[in-house]
Amino acid sequence: MKWILGILINAVLFIALAGYFGDSFYIEGFGAAVGASIVLAILNILVRPILIILTLPITLVSLGLFLFVINGVTLLLTDAIIGDAFEISGLGMAIFISAIMSIINLVIQNFILDKKKEK
Repeated sequence: MKWILGILINAVLFIALAGYFGDSFYIEGFGAAVGASIVLAILNILVRPILIILTLPITLVSLGLFLFVINGVTLLLTDAIIGDAFEISGLGMAIFISAIMSIINLVIQNFILDKKKEK
């Protein structure tokens, strides 16, 4: 259930960010956002750990900041898999969007969903 909730939260974030960034980030509709969110979740499960292991030395040297680049690359891979319904203009925008999504997901997880569990 938590996985489906995460998919829906990411889909809503995709729609909101696409509306805000217009030319640099495009998504066709809510169906494309859900599809992109599912593909991103699968890539985060399968590909992201491999990328982290392969880039471990540079990640350690950069004190973990290279993980933002890995997140941007997974968004660009999502862009390549989904096709024309989900477009990101470049790696810089992908890194920026992944950073914003990470911050918003952190806030949602820690302050909204965890408070529901306490009640």
